[in-house]
Amino acid sequence: MAVRPGEIRLSTATGRWVVLTTVLGSSMALLDSTVVNVALPRIGESLDADLAVLQWIVNAYTLALASLILLGGALGDRYGRRRIFVLGVIWFAIGSLLCGLAPTGELLVLARAFQGIGGALLTPGSLALIQASFHPDDRARAVGLWSGFGGVGAAIGPFVGGWLVDGPGWRWVFLINVPLAALCVPVALRHVPESRDPGAHLDRRFDVLGAALGAAALCLVTYALIEGVWWAGVAGVVVGVVFVLVERHRSDPMLPLSIFRSRLFTAVNLVTFCVYAAFGGFFFLVALQLQVVSGYTALQAGLALLPTTVLMLLFSARSGELAQRTGPRLPLTVGPLICAAGILLMLRVGENASYMTDVLPAVLVMGVGMVTLVAPLTATVLASVETARAGIASGVNNAAARAAGLLAVAALPMLAGMGPEAYRSASAFGAAFDRAMPMCAAVLVLGAVIAAVTIRRPAPSCVHPECRVSCGVGAPPLEPGEPEPEPEPEKAAEKATEKAAGTAAEAGETGRSGPGAGPEGEEGPRGPDPGRGR
Repeated sequence: MAVRPGEIRLSTATGRWVVLTTVLGSSMALLDSTVVNVALPRIGESLDADLAVLQWIVNAYTLALASLILLGGALGDRYGRRRIFVLGVIWFAIGSLLCGLAPTGELLVLARAFQGIGGALLTPGSLALIQASFHPDDRARAVGLWSGFGGVGAAIGPFVGGWLVDGPGWRWVFLINVPLAALCVPVALRHVPESRDPGAHLDRRFDVLGAALGAAALCLVTYALIEGVWWAGVAGVVVGVVFVLVERHRSDPMLPLSIFRSRLFTAVNLVTFCVYAAFGGFFFLVALQLQVVSGYTALQAGLALLPTTVLMLLFSARSGELAQRTGPRLPLTVGPLICAAGILLMLRVGENASYMTDVLPAVLVMGVGMVTLVAPLTATVLASVETARAGIASGVNNAAARAAGLLAVAALPMLAGMGPEAYRSASAFGAAFDRAMPMCAAVLVLGAVIAAVTIRRPAPSCVHPECRVSCGVGAPPLEPGEPEPEPEPEKAAEKATEKAAGTAAEAGETGRSGPGAGPEGEEGPRGPDPGRGR
């Protein structure tokens, strides 16, 4: 007898299979994001690629993921979360195979963009499957297990990636996703029940135009920053303005602008943008610095940054609990300042740098700052809107973080004066790295100032389960919200009729990470006025 969504218990074999499936799927995207930076010098050497191509190898994936992640969540709501998750895994695996076989840098960039589309289908579905499949009593524990195993995956990712680059070769950084997908897909089809938002197909339309305009704006601005073409930047700004106008006038927007009526939500997303712009630029350049200037192998460079992930894995829960008592303003102000100090300590890392005296202190300080900051940031985003819009709030915050990293990777080498061949010269790259790190620190200080001035709301009422074990380094975790249970078969027709007649207009608003998660006219954030002092 098939198990219905929302009834699976964690102690059963089916429950364990569901956790395994979602961990395998999310690990593919997570491993890819943590190991590609380490492989960049070898990729450049192998494909005779300049620095701009290396930037595009990182950004093509991030661009597709940031632009389409909200749409990916909506597809799962309508057509089935398992179906879209499996499609995303297969798509991602095909993209990984194309990356591993790419003979030129330009084809690798195209394959990375293709891979990013799979990531946009896969990433929101991983956690959404857990939320929709498990009994409410077991849901928090299941999310905790998923997050914990994801944290372990993030911790071993740099080791595995460095070993692959130094051993079989950089192509296996991508090819390793193929056997993971071959294991994940049959397990998902056999053991994970299908689930969907019962009302999504009745009153939702996909905002394809909004998704296309958002992607085009990001692509044009990124192109302008990497290639130094001014007209592309102007065109990107114009397309961005058109995107905002379109979203404002659509009845079913991908990005409901009414969500920004919450001043707290707007403020926290500004902090998110600053923080993850600095993180994106830092992790892109430091992997190159350690190998090009300090002479580390890929494995050594990957392991050098491991303490940051370990600290996040061990102490995110305590950081979130502390933020509940102090309120979000303190950690969101202090955390970026600590991270800025860690980044400035990286100025000590040059030729023949000692790991124990030069690299490790900077990485530890950076990790402490991230522990202080990331879990409270995610919880504050979710607390800044009413529960029904938690999914769209989380999706917007995640997309903002990825867009920030995208723009930082595009802009920072230009601002630091890195030429196309800079990464081939230790002296040239080292000098540019020394100019870039103060810029990253300054953006973090700006984020701290924004938090200190604008965030004055009392502590969130809870820290969501995915932040109790570990939080993401590349972007905040997604929160699909509480799923609406599937209706009983005999009640489905009646429920559909009621929704079509408008008698249950709010029944489908369950906090999803897809477009149109709340009508334009919804009320602002729950609880006290976000602008009121603590």
